[in-house]
Amino acid sequence: MINNFALFFRPKTIEELSGQAHLSGESSPFRKLLKSGSMSHSLFFGPAGVGKTTLARIVAQALQLPFYELDATSIKVDEIRKILAQHRGALQKPLLFIDEIHRLSKTQQEVLLLPMENHEAIVIGASTENPYFVLSSGIRSRMMLFEFYPLERADMEAILSRVHDKIDFMIDDDAHSYLISSSAGDSRSLLNLLEFALKVDLHVTLETLKALRPSALKDGVSSDNTHYNLISAMIKSVRGSDVNAALYYLARLIDGGESPDFIARRLVVLASEDIGNANPNALNLASSTLLSVSKIGYPEARIILSQCLIYLACCPKSNSAYNAINNALAYVKNEKAFNVPEHLKSPSPKGYLYPHDFGGWVEQEYLEKPLHFYDNVSIGFEKTMAEWLEKIKNKNKTSTHK
Repeated sequence: MINNFALFFRPKTIEELSGQAHLSGESSPFRKLLKSGSMSHSLFFGPAGVGKTTLARIVAQALQLPFYELDATSIKVDEIRKILAQHRGALQKPLLFIDEIHRLSKTQQEVLLLPMENHEAIVIGASTENPYFVLSSGIRSRMMLFEFYPLERADMEAILSRVHDKIDFMIDDDAHSYLISSSAGDSRSLLNLLEFALKVDLHVTLETLKALRPSALKDGVSSDNTHYNLISAMIKSVRGSDVNAALYYLARLIDGGESPDFIARRLVVLASEDIGNANPNALNLASSTLLSVSKIGYPEARIILSQCLIYLACCPKSNSAYNAINNALAYVKNEKAFNVPEHLKSPSPKGYLYPHDFGGWVEQEYLEKPLHFYDNVSIGFEKTMAEWLEKIKNKNKTSTHK
């Protein structure tokens, strides 16, 4: 009996890769880059067991590069430096494959920047997380981003057929269906379950499979349905102040194994984007939630996430801060830059009116011409902020005119 199915049946060439036709297809940009030998630093992101590590190995084999498979959870900075030093000046640069690259610390990510910039190695990272949330902009800007998708049923069938070609075994129809459906598009899961079922008996039955895996895998972050769509539905439900709908989607995410840190990060963004100064405490609570779940984790993190989610859903909503900075950025991007008025430059020259000397506010020029980016919608605490600003200015004007 073959041991370690996942390794034995791993594809050796890009033609053998199951699924991911957008990467392995004849006309795909990725395959053209590979054929031309022009591979760049890349990030492979998507669910587990769909070919990220396999494709990295295929790239190294196709380009005949020294291959180093590293795990971000245990890698040390000195290890990276040692590998780079060993190949410095060599004709062939090493290929560093870093699994779970989103787990690299900020320092570890920074160590990679210069070697990547100088092409001392080809760096390929793999992650089950969305790279826009978990990697620094410096790393992302140096990488091509390639998304991997869960394997379709036909892809899983093809993998099962390859096993049949090497091993003579029987599998009942209901067992066959359960083996594929319960693996949730994860080829490693399928092969692992089949391997141990065959060690029990070369006639695979549903009873055997369910004894080894009582229920289908939760697809968690490994499926568009439970990752991007569910997190989107949760955020939109909170934004729409539907507490129960938001809790339902939160429960689906937790039950599917979604990272509590990822959920909390999205709630922090929502607290600022959709609530903002209508209730400034929303951002404080969301930030505290992010810190708390990073220290605690499941199962208790579910309670903290629930508390924060309910609070945010019940808050008054305002996106005025979100709109204000977008308006300002659009103006800065498209219009000629203003000169800073002389009395505002550093160190402060003569002519600057110190507001505290005038009761907290004094009229003076801050821009070459007036601009308007922020619209106070007078919702929740924003109404109080508008009243404060009006009182500050009117009080000073009144005292100045006396």
